Amino acid sequence: MDTDEAAFDRAMRRLRAFMAVLTVAGALAAAGLRGWDWGIGFLAGAAVSLVNFSWLHQLVASLGPGGRRPSRWLFALLSLRYLLLGLAGYVIVRYFGLNLTAAILGLFVAAAAVIVEIFYELVHGRA
Repeated sequence: MDTDEAAFDRAMRRLRAFMAVLTVAGALAAAGLRGWDWGIGFLAGAAVSLVNFSWLHQLVASLGPGGRRPSRWLFALLSLRYLLLGLAGYVIVRYFGLNLTAAILGLFVAAAAVIVEIFYELVHGRA
């Protein structure tokens, strides 16, 4: 394995760890500050964010050298993700009574983890 691929693998492991920490910390903070409906709403939004990140990672991995062609199922899910996101939000609010604002905040978990990884690389990166 060359150094670029190894560095990418380490970054992906850190990214997943950052997402897990942000999910747990965000859910605990939301529940502690606003109540269980905010905490579970944040968890639901974070779960959607993590699934979306996983789908995008699978697509990008399939585009690289030696990657296998993505399945039609993955392509369909990625194509419909905003519709699925809207449906998930509707179900979260309408049927489970969770807080929409908390769920929307949870959707930013993957983006926040990427920002944390950028700062990590800026501080600990090797030139």
